[in-house]
Amino acid sequence: MGRLNFLYCMDLPHRAKLVYLYLYDRKNKDNVTWPGLNTIARELSLSRSTVKRAIQDLEQVGLVRKEAHYRPNGSATSNRYYLLQPEDSF
Repeated sequence: MGRLNFLYCMDLPHRAKLVYLYLYDRKNKDNVTWPGLNTIARELSLSRSTVKRAIQDLEQVGLVRKEAHYRPNGSATSNRYYLLQPEDSF
């Protein structure tokens, strides 16, 4: 079985699966990644709003936890995305 079989078995829109694969490919050893929405959209040839919907889909099923991040001056920077795996094995 592959590492991501749980993803392939889930009833998710294709946009969510694609964005999860993108985030998975860019995660560090702690399963955290922080690409910007524009970067994800550009590299996957999706609209920014489609990426936002995909991340919401992933949050709803518990595959991603999003955390806002800020610069020292208080301005927003790229969110941190924590990649999770479902409790139940498929």
